[in-house]
Amino acid sequence: MPPPGQASSPPLVLASASPRRRELLARIGLVPAVCEAAAIDETPGRGELPRDLARRLALAKGKAVAERHSGAFVLAADTVVARGRRILPKPEEENVARDCLALLSGGWHRVHTGVSVIDAGGQAHCRLVETRVRVKRLSAAEIDAYIAGGEWRGKAGGYAIQGSAAAFIPEIKGSYSNVVGLPLYETYTLLSGLGFPALASAMKASPTLSESS
Repeated sequence: MPPPGQASSPPLVLASASPRRRELLARIGLVPAVCEAAAIDETPGRGELPRDLARRLALAKGKAVAERHSGAFVLAADTVVARGRRILPKPEEENVARDCLALLSGGWHRVHTGVSVIDAGGQAHCRLVETRVRVKRLSAAEIDAYIAGGEWRGKAGGYAIQGSAAAFIPEIKGSYSNVVGLPLYETYTLLSGLGFPALASAMKASPTLSESS
């Protein structure tokens, strides 16, 4: 309960059922009051660029969930993995995941995430974040082993950097949490800039920060 005479802040709603995004938010002390996936069509438009797709879907997810949570801060995100202009899927079948890994093997690709917030007044705000990721040249045995592990299922680009795929990634340029699924710095600054008490939440999550030097 807030102190007497002090209004409570609007609740935070996460427009996602992703456990990865919930875990990332928890690292900076943000615990959504509600986690609710948005049922939208995520099919890329004809000729749509990866960054444009990430922005469009993040806004669409946020707006869809905000319709059911008036007066809340609704946070949404969408992550798109691309090699050049080619948008990679979130595979559910082994052969599709193999194709993704073969395409990413031995080169750089980009991870784009759109982060949107529908504020308590119903206004939409969005930021785009890009991280470049380099994947080592993968052998057939490495691809087979990774496919057998199953962590690729449903992941953008067919891999999870926070899992065993980390062994295949010697270098990234940009936000690590972006590649996992939610860029924390941009999420924090976006929420804070709109008046959500993200700073207080972050300090509660990291009580030893003031003790470090």
